[in-house]
Amino acid sequence: MSELAMIPAAKPIIGDEEREAVDRVMRSGMVAQGPEVAAFEQEFAEQVVGGRTCVAVNSGTSGLHLGLLAAGVGPGDEVIVPSFTFAATANSVALTGATPVFADIEADTFNLAPESVRAAINDNTAAIMPVHLYGHPADMTSLQRIADEAGVQVFEDAAQAHGAQYAGAPVGSFGAFAMFSLYPTKNMTSGEGGMVSCADEEMARGIRLLRNQGMEAQYANEIVGLNNRMTDIHAAIGRVQLTKVGAWTATRQENAAWLDANLGGIDGVVVPSVREGCTHVYHQYTIRLDGASGQERDRVVAALREEHKVGCGVYYPTPNHELVSLHRFAPEHDLPETARAAAEVISLPVHPSLSQGDLDRIAAAVADAVKAGA
Repeated sequence: MSELAMIPAAKPIIGDEEREAVDRVMRSGMVAQGPEVAAFEQEFAEQVVGGRTCVAVNSGTSGLHLGLLAAGVGPGDEVIVPSFTFAATANSVALTGATPVFADIEADTFNLAPESVRAAINDNTAAIMPVHLYGHPADMTSLQRIADEAGVQVFEDAAQAHGAQYAGAPVGSFGAFAMFSLYPTKNMTSGEGGMVSCADEEMARGIRLLRNQGMEAQYANEIVGLNNRMTDIHAAIGRVQLTKVGAWTATRQENAAWLDANLGGIDGVVVPSVREGCTHVYHQYTIRLDGASGQERDRVVAALREEHKVGCGVYYPTPNHELVSLHRFAPEHDLPETARAAAEVISLPVHPSLSQGDLDRIAAAVADAVKAGA
């Protein structure tokens, strides 16, 4: 019997259309920020965030950083963020000179818990920045209410949530700005890049200045800026991907529904929850091993990868406030739901390249690995 091929945890889809778009741009001679970027910004705005002005940048982290700077966040300010997320969320705050303040998460959605946010508000709080983790929207109604009561801003880290909706509105249409990542493993990619959705033209202009050395017109530098531009090559890839992401998302949702039905009955496995009124786009399909320690979870992950050849990931095994790079901001934080999630979560393949045979293998592997690890 031949050895099983590994089912990849993620699989970027790059086809002939993307290659042809890159070739077209290369032949044009205009490879830096130009007409492709402008077209991508307009198309992303219309198709993803309900027409809000969008500004393209060279990465998702750049999008967060420039958004925070354009919003006036800096030294002496605090921004409330989840600790259960990728480090870029807190890194972007720290890079402005402000302080990331870590709040706990909801057990069911893995997103910021409003009451934990409320408890973290103080006179130095400048903003709340939820992450729509794994592609599930955060509780924007409750978080906006808390922000309004405190007189602070809301920003969105929508890196993983292209096309997700909350109460009928697209994520990325709530905060003063919202960032979408276009990294290769996201639901759509530009090869590398980010897109920032802006609530008003003042925010958009500020980000445009910051991404291009502080100038909109050549050599007319208005502020001290950075070089965080997107190239026309990357924008051309993104424009093609934008025409496909809707169908890919539908397939992710179908795969997730199948996994829900076939994993939900396994003792100790908790499948993802979707809050009423929300649309989950399943950047990750993340299960919990209820009550597991990190070591027990890691044994199941090892079995999935090594014995069953099922690629999977743990996002995220070390909360931000425990990272060496960020520990100074929260040396004695107690975030119980964050700690529990970090020990229990496993993200399984859900991408649109999966076959029915792959799905069958994933379900059988999880049942076997969990039983063996019990």
